[in-house]
Formats: sequence, structure tokens, C-alpha cells
Amino acid sequence: MKTGGRGLYGIEPKHQLVVEPISQPAELSITILRGTDRGQCENNENAPHFDHYIGAARTHFGASETRVLTAFLIFAGTYLVMAVGRLPGFRVDRTGAAIIGAALMLAANILSVEDAYAAINYDTIMLLFGMMIVVANLRLSGFFALVSAWVVEHARRPLLLLSGVALVSAFFSAFFVNDTMCLVLTPLVLDITGRLRRNPVPYLLAVAMAANVGSTATITGNPQNMMIGSFSHIPYRTFAATLAPIAFVALVLTVLVIALVYHREFRAEAWQPVEHHAIRVDRPLLWKSLAVSAGMVVFFFAGWPVPKVAVIAGALLLVTRRVKPEKVYREIDWGLLVLFIGLFIVIAGLEKTGVASRLFAAAARYHLERTAPMSIFTAILSNLVSNVPAVLVFKGFVPHLPDVTKGWLTLAMSSTLAGNLTVLGSVANLIVLHKARHTVEISFWEYAKAGIPVAVVTMAAGIWALR
Repeated sequence: MKTGGRGLYGIEPKHQLVVEPISQPAELSITILRGTDRGQCENNENAPHFDHYIGAARTHFGASETRVLTAFLIFAGTYLVMAVGRLPGFRVDRTGAAIIGAALMLAANILSVEDAYAAINYDTIMLLFGMMIVVANLRLSGFFALVSAWVVEHARRPLLLLSGVALVSAFFSAFFVNDTMCLVLTPLVLDITGRLRRNPVPYLLAVAMAANVGSTATITGNPQNMMIGSFSHIPYRTFAATLAPIAFVALVLTVLVIALVYHREFRAEAWQPVEHHAIRVDRPLLWKSLAVSAGMVVFFFAGWPVPKVAVIAGALLLVTRRVKPEKVYREIDWGLLVLFIGLFIVIAGLEKTGVASRLFAAAARYHLERTAPMSIFTAILSNLVSNVPAVLVFKGFVPHLPDVTKGWLTLAMSSTLAGNLTVLGSVANLIVLHKARHTVEISFWEYAKAGIPVAVVTMAAGIWALR
């Protein structure tokens, strides 16, 4: 701020005054004032001495440094548990860590209660909640079991079965959340491979990896895309038009890589049809769920607000005389919803102290505005702490990129496809391994044997498409 002429009470500034926002510790510089009118002394004994202001400023900045350090330690501790899965020595899981981290941000006065309320992105919570209700009704109706039976009936060779499993997992993950599809398909694939006497590992990997790949295509494909859709306000149709072709190419590459890694499994001859188990289908619920789901997807592409459409679709399916609401509520992953709320608050605390902006300022030297460096950085972070927490770290950074839309789409592509790199890269991977653990043990390295090449080739395709 520049002043001209005489200042207040005839005090003329000897230097220019510069107003700087104080968001981090800084050196204090003081403008020396020189009196120019009679009666205005250069040093008034009754006036507070400059040392008083200097001491006060130093105290303020010292307190600010303490708040910055506290916020960073809370963030680091929370994300460490996200990476490890549990707090060593305690029964604290990822959701518990998010709750504790959020509470510590409030306890340390880094955020007020009002700040915490404002930090929660309710669009994401509404969207995820609505989608969970829709998928719960589809599952209870027997729809996914019918689809799986159809795949087995028409896939008479191992490679066709692999392709069918991958296609079903990818397609439905694009619209009904990848984590849920892994919960639904894993026991069905175990049953199919058991009756056909096939090695279940490549088909289970296809469920997880194709679910990750397919979920890249749309905003409703996975939790991190839901957050990106809420933060960026990119239309559903625009998001799908850009990333769906990448997801399709990535799906083909995923099937090819798994077939090459497990080539002995896919040399087998065609098998005879197997006897199908009876599938319980609630036909009225099935038709109602399909009608509501189809209408929901149509409204998504028509440009209606995605969270609004999802929660209305879920509400319509709760109006029923056939299904007890408790059955639907048991299908909802309440822990995941709470995890999101806690992480929103933890990240808001980090942003308020300016730590996040400093971290990304340091990272700017690596040109994160470019597709390749940003994708690689996201892939590494996603496999350290999982993709949902990784996307939240970028929340305050992407809006400052030269091409914001491209930045959000790059983040969606890379955080999702990077989920196939290791078991820790995606919750979908952990779900498949956990659900299958009583039948087959898939180790970290067994997964990585196919996961690393799948992640590398699919991300390379995504980077090339978005370059």
C-alpha cells in the first residue's frame, strides 16, 4: 500500500508500507516514522516503545509456529495409520484414526467447531450414502448373482471366463462403486472357480483390478472420484467422456497382463457346462431396483446434481413393503462415511495453518502441473496412504493449477489406476483379499506380480491420453 503526501497527524512515512498476509512465520520489519509538524516529537516517552510491538509480534509468531507443528504432527500421525492400517499396539483402525485426528485438531484449537462443520463436504457424503442404498437393493434382489451365473454359462474357456469376470466387474464398478462390487463379486467368483476346479487367483485379481480400472470412468465409480466431482463441479458427462475411453483401454490391457502372468491357467481346454446352484431372486425388488438405477444413470448424464439424484434414488428404494430396512442398513458401510468426515476435518486443519501450501510450493519444482509428474507423485502417495487420503491432500493444490479441469481429471485417473500397483493402493484390493482369505491366500508379492505391470501400462496409457 503506497501513501502520498502527509500522513495522519502530519506523520510522513519514510518508507513504503507493504501489507502482507501473515500465514506463516516471517521476519518483522518496522517503518520508522518521522514527525514533520510542530509539537510532534520523534520519541514520546508516554508512547509504547517499539520493543513492545516487536516482543508481541515474536510471541504471536512463536505461537503460530507451535500451531503449524501441532497440525503437521496430527496430520502425519493420522496418515501413518492410514498407511499401516492400524495403530500399533492399539485396536485403532483407519476410521478410528480419522476420528481421533479430527478431534485433536479441535482440541489443539487449530479448528473451531464451526470450522469443522464447514470442512465436511456434504455432497460427497450424500452421494456415497445414496449409492450404497441403491447397490444394497440390487444385491438383495439377486441381480449380481444372476449376472455372474450368465457369465459362467456363456464362458466355456478360461480366457473367456477371465474376460467376462473383468468386464462385469469394470462395467458395474463404473456406476455402482468399485468397493461394493468387490464385496459382491468375490464370493461369487470363489464359488464359480471352485465348481470349475480352476485356480481362483487370476480371476480374483481380475475382480479387484478391473473394478479399479472400470471405476476410473465416472464420478460414481469410486469414493475418490466422488470427492473430485464434488470439489471440481465437472459435469458427469464431461468426466465420463474424458476418462471412459481411458478406462476401456486400461481394461483390455489388464486382461492381457493377467493372462500373460498366469499363462499356464489359460492354456486349458474348454470345459463342460457345470450345474448351477439355485439363485434366490426377489423379482419385484429386482425390477424396481433396475428401474430406479437406470433412471438414476440417465439423470446423471442429463446434468442433474449427482448427489441429489443419488440420494433421491436411494430414498425411492426405501419405500417398500418387501424388504426390512434393517437389511439395507446392514449393507451400508457406515465406517467409510465416518472416515471421510474425519479426513475432511484433518485436511482442513492442515490447510488452515498453511502447511499444505508450503509442501506443494516445495513440490512445485517437480512441475506437478504436468500430467506425468503429477500422475507419478499421486501414484506414490496413493500406495503409501491409499487413494482416498491421497486425493484429499491435493484438494487445496489443484485449484491453483493453470488448467484446473485437466488437473482434477489427471488426479482421478492416476489415483485410481495407481490403486492396482500394490495391495495397499486401493480399498477394493483389500476387500477381495479379505473376503477370499479362507479359500486362498494371496500374498503381497503374489498380487504385485500382476499389479505392478498392470499399473504401469494402464497409467502410461492414461498419461498419454491426457498429455
